[in-house]
Amino acid sequence: MPFERRRETGGVFFVAVTPTQSLGLPPMPASPVLAVSWELITLGSSALAASLAALLHVLIRHRDHRSAGFWVALILFSPGLGACLYALLGVNSMRRKGRDYRGEPAWHEPAPACPLFARAAGRASESDCALAGTLDRISRFHFAEGNRIEPLQNGDEAMPAMLAAVRAAQTSISLSSYIFEARGVGAEFVTELAAARNRGVEVRVIVDDAGTRYSWPPVTRELRRAGVPVRRFMPNRVVLRLLTLNLRNHKKILVVDGRVAFTGGMNIREGNMLSRQPSHPARDLHFRVTGPVVAQLQRAFAEDWQFCAEECLQGDTWFPRLETAGATDALGIIDGPDEDLEVMPAALFAALSAARRSVRILTPYFLPTGHLLAALKLCAVRGLEVTIITPARNNIPLVGWAAQTLYPELLRAGCRIFESAPPFDHSKLFLVDDAWSCLGSTNWDPRSLRLNFEFNLFCHDPALADRLAALFEQRRAESTEVTLENLENLGMSLRLRNGIASLFIPLL
Repeated sequence: MPFERRRETGGVFFVAVTPTQSLGLPPMPASPVLAVSWELITLGSSALAASLAALLHVLIRHRDHRSAGFWVALILFSPGLGACLYALLGVNSMRRKGRDYRGEPAWHEPAPACPLFARAAGRASESDCALAGTLDRISRFHFAEGNRIEPLQNGDEAMPAMLAAVRAAQTSISLSSYIFEARGVGAEFVTELAAARNRGVEVRVIVDDAGTRYSWPPVTRELRRAGVPVRRFMPNRVVLRLLTLNLRNHKKILVVDGRVAFTGGMNIREGNMLSRQPSHPARDLHFRVTGPVVAQLQRAFAEDWQFCAEECLQGDTWFPRLETAGATDALGIIDGPDEDLEVMPAALFAALSAARRSVRILTPYFLPTGHLLAALKLCAVRGLEVTIITPARNNIPLVGWAAQTLYPELLRAGCRIFESAPPFDHSKLFLVDDAWSCLGSTNWDPRSLRLNFEFNLFCHDPALADRLAALFEQRRAESTEVTLENLENLGMSLRLRNGIASLFIPLL
């Protein structure tokens, strides 16, 4: 290589000169191939490292083998992209320490020797008492006796009752909803909550961050303008929040004065008001609750509020002394991707195992886990009447298509499946035998059973079970039964569609 001698103060040094420079030609540009190669090597190495880390996490930490198989295949066949999707959708990166938000433990009462039936053993069967004891140990609450549970059908019954309770509030209002629209009936709630706040009632509102994006403007903005204390649950404000995008607060809880509560599966949206003929109608069930178990709904809200706002709700304003209101024995069950992880699947499995005569399931999304699927089939094999009602036309088509791939094995085991005609039915109900009912926000799908924060009530009351069974049978009479023959006659294109949809069950 030729050199050029240059003089500088203090000595002489040599500078390397390229052949083109020595000939007086312009310098040769750097090789674009070499630059691109280094970029590809860096990108490939990063994708390989991310994929390896994701695979190790799946193999070591993932509990659901069906879901794990899905993620392993996606990571292997989509290096980099599969790892990113797993980080966003497959990892519970937010194991909230529930004990940090539960306040003082003084509110707990010691469990009775035989939960639920300590003072009423004469009216309970041995199997009922066994299931009660199991559920009492699964939940961190205890069975509360002397409650009243009133079913409310659709928004036409539920929303006026909830608004009336808000208007009558004297001390406090706690409201948590997954979806809370700012228009239609939602605007009526904003008005009444603001009026309650203005007359001195303590008001607290939680709306899930993802749920605020179902309509515009966001209701949180309208509530703040009206002076109502409101928080978004896990708002996605920074990039790191993308890791918790898949974790949603799905609870629907309204507690007024700490004495009357509403819960179930109903969001605050105009679509529930069927009498108003909305553009996207949805049937649903909600419940008015009075009695000692209301304190458990209030506690569930208070934990979430402390997590969102770092304010502890306590005292008579929020937790007054509660008197007997009816004959229903009830137990609150909190489920979520924290220390309450997979509590609800365990409770459902326990109820299916204890069933002796019948199992009835009404759910908008039917994609049960492998354990629950096996338990349902075993119930049918044991001779129980197992009946499942789910929408014929799902508002999430992928869910409906994937669910059809699970039907054949259930039908062969002896289960009966019905599909309800439009409008879309968002109701959630689980009935066991002639005494047990489970109501709340949980769906029979992987998202509800593992990723969402949920609240449900398990109730023991033959009268309540009879009333809910009548509602269930009314829905069944309006539905069409699914048969093996129907499924076998599906065209190849529909079978292929359903099979592809089933690949995404772990995400649905």
